[in-house]
Amino acid sequence: MPRSLSFRAREATRARTSWYEAARHRTIRRCIGSRNDRSKHVKYVSTRGMAPPLSFDATLLSGLASDGGLYLPGSYPRLSEAAIADLAGRPYAHVADTIVSPFVAGAIAPTALTAMIDAAYEAFRHKAVAPLVQIDSNLFVLELFHGPTLAFKDLAMQLLARMIDHALAAKGEHATIIGATSGDTGAAAIEAFAGLPRVDVFILYPHGRVSEVQRRQMTTVEAANIHTIAIEGTFDDAQASVKALFADARLCADLRLCGVNSINIARILAQIVYYFTSATALGAPRRDVSFTVPTGNFGDIFAGWIAKRMGLPVERFVIATNANDILQRTLATGCYELAAVSATQSPSMDIQVSSNFERLLFEAYDRDAGAITRLMAELGKSRSFVIGQSALASIRAEFDAFRTDEAETTREIARTWREARYIADPHTAVAISAARRAQAKRPATPQIVLGTAHPAKFPDAIERAIGQRPALPEPLAALHDKAERIAILPNDLPGIERFIRERARTGSRAATTAKVAS
Repeated sequence: MPRSLSFRAREATRARTSWYEAARHRTIRRCIGSRNDRSKHVKYVSTRGMAPPLSFDATLLSGLASDGGLYLPGSYPRLSEAAIADLAGRPYAHVADTIVSPFVAGAIAPTALTAMIDAAYEAFRHKAVAPLVQIDSNLFVLELFHGPTLAFKDLAMQLLARMIDHALAAKGEHATIIGATSGDTGAAAIEAFAGLPRVDVFILYPHGRVSEVQRRQMTTVEAANIHTIAIEGTFDDAQASVKALFADARLCADLRLCGVNSINIARILAQIVYYFTSATALGAPRRDVSFTVPTGNFGDIFAGWIAKRMGLPVERFVIATNANDILQRTLATGCYELAAVSATQSPSMDIQVSSNFERLLFEAYDRDAGAITRLMAELGKSRSFVIGQSALASIRAEFDAFRTDEAETTREIARTWREARYIADPHTAVAISAARRAQAKRPATPQIVLGTAHPAKFPDAIERAIGQRPALPEPLAALHDKAERIAILPNDLPGIERFIRERARTGSRAATTAKVAS
């Protein structure tokens, strides 16, 4: 009898799995057409127009375009209202398969993509992967921090690592991954790529300008292919170095450079998914929603903009900035003007050069690559540019922006805890503060705040606000007991390049907690 029951249980499980997979692929076909349509290669174009269009796999392994621009799909797939409604309540991996598939058509076999997506999200601590939590009337937090490094970057990076490994294996190649981080991207990349034999990873971060938890997540990993570099400067300095390295054609060829920052369009494509899961949970497409996003490099909120192009009904996007308020100032004045970077309790937003804003400008200028090239040249020359009136009106038609300073951030953490018994990390608190102000204008529209990090990553800020320190989840509880391995380098491009050349492909670790001479 037990054996018979076991057999029946196995058969029932197989039946449920077969039904689920069939439903999953029916949804994909409804959204993006037949399997023959999926075999067509999607082309990606540069925002500056001089680089040749690339297939998805070539774009994936390039990151930055050869002309210095950022890649975007040649066109955006459009989902019907019925297809969007069908996503409600589906498992996260199912929705991810539906959303990502049309962007990689012809580059990754459907079965291989499905397997990558399933593997990317199976280890998240919450079964919903990205659950919604209500904290006030029509105000929700979309928790994006249930991955291995407690930050929203995990949702894209876990999939990106598998895609890059798949592409390298198909070509029989090795790559050198270089990225800059203001805190969370580096930890997510290191976690996702650690130990993979086809890549060496070099992550640059601003020395002394990330939280201790963020730093330790990067510097305590023992995998031989991981190299963490603390740059004596700001995130913008680290990001500028990475862009300069990618602009060096010889270095790119010698080391097969590959990017994991949000300059890599695959990162942004993976982030589109949770806009659909959260919006459909609140009634889309039958009702509009709005999103408030703590914003630094503009990649996360731009993913939402693409979701809207795909048919998701979004009333407003709210850009939430901390004291480093270049995007708030830009929307208010039309002038994008760099200023000094201030260190705050929300370090992942301590940015002035918001790279992905170039992608929005490209769309606002009706994909006029010449106009974007001129704006970027002006930025390089005078540290500012003025957005044309038509393009500015186009941006303002969809985006609002609010600034939250340090004192307001602390007050918001305290208020949210006091009124909702919910602990928000400083980045999420910046966004909640902005969302409250935006909601005052449109109270009937559900406002979804992107909760981008677990509060335990910023215990000092939380303790200042509510008088208690949040504990790290169990998998990271021993983080403070591990030895760190750091290379501290001056903000000097030749020295950074030399450091990378000496260690790339060798798999050796020569990192040290002492300064490395340039």
